[in-house]
Amino acid sequence: MAQRRMIDKRTIQTQKFLRLPLETQALYFHLMLNADDDGVVEAFPVVRMVGAAEDSLGLLVVKQFIKPLNEEMVYFIIDFKEQNTIKKDRYKASKYAQLLTNEEFGTEMEPKWNQLGTSDKNRLDKNRLDKNRLDKNNNTMSDKSDDVIPYSEIISYLNEKTGRSFRTTEAHKRFIKARWNEDYKLDDFKRVVDNKVADWTGKTINGQPAEKYLQPSTLFGTKFDNYLNQTPMHQEQAQPYDDLGLPF
Repeated sequence: MAQRRMIDKRTIQTQKFLRLPLETQALYFHLMLNADDDGVVEAFPVVRMVGAAEDSLGLLVVKQFIKPLNEEMVYFIIDFKEQNTIKKDRYKASKYAQLLTNEEFGTEMEPKWNQLGTSDKNRLDKNRLDKNRLDKNNNTMSDKSDDVIPYSEIISYLNEKTGRSFRTTEAHKRFIKARWNEDYKLDDFKRVVDNKVADWTGKTINGQPAEKYLQPSTLFGTKFDNYLNQTPMHQEQAQPYDDLGLPF
């Protein structure tokens, strides 16, 4: 893996980036520095290493600088390949390569030909074969059939309560399936949505509306049980920002 990373001024000198709190900007730099050659980074040790609040990680997601790949705080840096070109003799494929082949991210995240010395098509075909082997030999995230999980109903309920237009993408389905495999049911998902809509409506986080965090990766992540069992909040009961308990 390459030991140097480039950061383009066209990314970090934009209004969108400069409006971020300094702590969040610093976290982005460290995530970039610690990313592998495909732009994938395990964020948890980086957050702990620099002493950043996990809310800063969530803000980078909201502002679309990074995207979650799974519920273990593994993220993809969206503009990584625009800022970094890895020579093929130094390139090392990400151990999370199978997460980069799903339909939401598409093939543009595959390394370019001059990085690998092989065609994009061959690379994509290999990843598909590897993914099929993993799906067959490793039952991770596949304990229960997709046929019994009401993905569309859960996303539709979230959209109804938040006025958003989320789609039933593979990334959103991963979060729902993880919780469903922990034996949570449809009513539990609805209760979490109701609790956090009541809790976060009208609040701000780092100057941004807290409603932006009302999304599948937040609500159906690893703090799902906390959200499910909290006392529903109402506008007149609003608490300070420190008590929001964001899951990032």
